[in-house]
Amino acid sequence: MSNRDNPYDTGAGEVNITFGGLNAGSDRSAAAGAGASQTAPQGTDVIKDVSTASFAADVIQESRRQPVLVDFWAPWCGPCKQLTPVLEKVVREARGRVKLAKLNIDEHPAIPGQLGIQSIPAVIAFQDGRPVDGFMGAIPESQVREFIGRLTAGDTGRIEEALAAAGQAREAGDSQTAVRIYSAVLEQDPEQVDALAGLADLLFEAGRTDEAKAVLDRVPEAKKGASAVAAVRARMALAEQVAELGDPAELERRLAANPADHQARFDLALIQNARGEREAAADSLLAIVKADRAWKDDAARTKLLELFEAWGMSDPVTLSARRKLSSLLFS
Repeated sequence: MSNRDNPYDTGAGEVNITFGGLNAGSDRSAAAGAGASQTAPQGTDVIKDVSTASFAADVIQESRRQPVLVDFWAPWCGPCKQLTPVLEKVVREARGRVKLAKLNIDEHPAIPGQLGIQSIPAVIAFQDGRPVDGFMGAIPESQVREFIGRLTAGDTGRIEEALAAAGQAREAGDSQTAVRIYSAVLEQDPEQVDALAGLADLLFEAGRTDEAKAVLDRVPEAKKGASAVAAVRARMALAEQVAELGDPAELERRLAANPADHQARFDLALIQNARGEREAAADSLLAIVKADRAWKDDAARTKLLELFEAWGMSDPVTLSARRKLSSLLFS
């Protein structure tokens, strides 16, 4: 599709299309998606139970052929019983373009522990051997269908292309263009959750917190659990905490005098995150986990998992820090 055909175009030029934060504009990703839709065998069972032992083959390796959704569930979980049949239905309708792997966290706790899964149901999508997107909770069938559609679509359509253009404008520091694109999308679809979240995030970054909250209030009740919305709310909550933490220079002086001052390092990590220094924030919290896992009832690891949620499952720092955390916990 050319920009002339897109009513959301604001003159930003050609764009790569993104799915849930994963750049799919590269030749490799595009080819992988096309190949999965054209060559997936129709007779193969697309749903299976997996274990810790089979995870590498059934999820990691299999996701190099087509996306694999991992459904983290447990027999005692009521919402899981609502979500799993919906997942199975939509996955079967995809006719091999996506597979579903169901993992019982009671019987196989290691994998969800490594990935920081703290509540269920939780679904993480793997593609090209790595986690790329996900959601939590028993969301409606329409949202499950939309989620899978983003992973399997060969042509994303006008709104998806516009959202990608907004994302590129933000990366280039052109917030005004991003706001115009999000606003244009919302004129056509007032409940488009990614546009609402993106607009709210830009307002928050500009210091217009009340307006950002008003935009989030427009998110439909059924979509309030969307990952993009949760990420913005998490950033707002973190900012409120950071405002009470004090002077970062003083925290650094405390650490220079006493490297074992975990409280100073913890508070500094929150400030680093608020500044956008994600790697530094992750490293600070990982240092506490390495030195004293039990400090304040595992507070450093718990906060790190909160940051993962705020940054997004497919964020490069999230993925890198998850690997480092897994090494610390399971080495």
